[in-house]
Amino acid sequence: MASKILTTASLGLNSFLVEVESDIQRSLPKTTIVGLADTAVQEARERVKSAIINSFLEYPRTSIVINLAPADLKKIGNHYDLPIALSILQEYEVIKKCDEFLKKSIFVGELSFDGSLRKINNVISICIFAKENNYENIFLPYENSHEASLINGINIYAIKNLSELVKFLNNKIKLESIKNLNNLENIFIPENFEYNFSLIRGQEYAKRAFIISASGAHNISMCGSPGSGKTLLARSMPSILPDLSESEILEVSRIYSSVGFLNKENPLITQRPFRSPHHSSSLVSLVGGGGIPKPGEITLAHRGILFLDELPEFPKKNLETLRQPLEDGKITISRAQMSLIFPAKFILVTAQNPCPCGYLGDETKNCTCSNIQIKNYNQKISGPLLDRIDIHLTIAPVKENELQNDFVSDNSIEIKNQIKNVRQIQELRFKNDKILTNSEMGLALIKKYCIISESAKKLLGIAVEKYSLSARGYFRVLKVARTIADLEKSENIKTEHVAEALQYRKMCYN
Repeated sequence: MASKILTTASLGLNSFLVEVESDIQRSLPKTTIVGLADTAVQEARERVKSAIINSFLEYPRTSIVINLAPADLKKIGNHYDLPIALSILQEYEVIKKCDEFLKKSIFVGELSFDGSLRKINNVISICIFAKENNYENIFLPYENSHEASLINGINIYAIKNLSELVKFLNNKIKLESIKNLNNLENIFIPENFEYNFSLIRGQEYAKRAFIISASGAHNISMCGSPGSGKTLLARSMPSILPDLSESEILEVSRIYSSVGFLNKENPLITQRPFRSPHHSSSLVSLVGGGGIPKPGEITLAHRGILFLDELPEFPKKNLETLRQPLEDGKITISRAQMSLIFPAKFILVTAQNPCPCGYLGDETKNCTCSNIQIKNYNQKISGPLLDRIDIHLTIAPVKENELQNDFVSDNSIEIKNQIKNVRQIQELRFKNDKILTNSEMGLALIKKYCIISESAKKLLGIAVEKYSLSARGYFRVLKVARTIADLEKSENIKTEHVAEALQYRKMCYN
């Protein structure tokens, strides 16, 4: 009877059960792997053989057929080595038949030639799968123990080598499961931000807009001449964002685990991501995909910031792909045999010059661009994309007296505490709605939580005509007004809140 060891197949952020079966036959020595295995899995034959022999264990000198079931599920990755080795050893009766224990256990890991286990990707998703499907134990490489410890409710065994695991399964040694991180506050690493709002001279209007953006997770764009402070404002924004909650740590760490960005020095993501891809980045690197679909920059920025500097320099095709994730908070990658969904709830922050030379409207320097150049430059950014940005800022150059002024504005810690209080208001408001911030509200929730007075309605009506607001723009003004009201600790949205929100819909791109 063929042996059976349980492992998983990973596709995107999801995992699926895979049964590894081995059958030893009386014929010439040969190892065959079947079950839609990719090249990395096929090469496991040589790694497994060397690992078993170099661990001073017996390897069958006959024909071995290894089946990865189900047969129609693509097997991709390097974590099949360990379950394949155990399946062979169980069938060859090197390890005892502890079927009841094995039925409740998941095994993952890549083997070195000396039998030691190497780090693998996507461990958090694998542990979540094991927990949700009521498996009691999971065995994985020691280097993955820190990220695996995030998942409670399952026995996690960190293994250093194949020999150690075989001795455990043969009841020759005992292994202790690693401790779970029940209190994630212990893993927060205080971050000394290089950029702080107290270092920014002037730009009080822009700072106010960034506080609103951070409070409600609203998208924000900046347009201004070179050196006006656009990049500095964007890079200072992480210092005022509230810390990730426990559920958000799990979300973000799961994404980074899937692409192998977690290590001993950085076992979990405890700070909000700040991703700033260059404008030469490919479409796949930005939104995700590839032959084996992987998350892109917009997913790596989940629950954090995606900063696109020099926005018009990005290919228009790449920018247009942002429209769906900005609206839905997720990106769908479709292939012939699969369709994967990656989360993408990020704050989009963009910066650009008003024209190719950068000095259109500057009081101190003359613009050298023609009208056609200016028009072509700004037409690289489509109206539908701009309509999905809540706050639009025109950034004026900082004046000399402001640069030399000794006045120090509020530092990021004070602003962060203020924003934290606003986020707590939203958390309480949306506790039954499965969202976290005002920017995530749909039409039903806007109708429920964004009730305005008659005077505010009249003001909005005038703005619709004056600014040619679309329906989307109309509702985004209401969401920003809701955040401004929260900053003022006002239960109701007042006319002045709507008026301020409308100021941020004026675009400099026309």
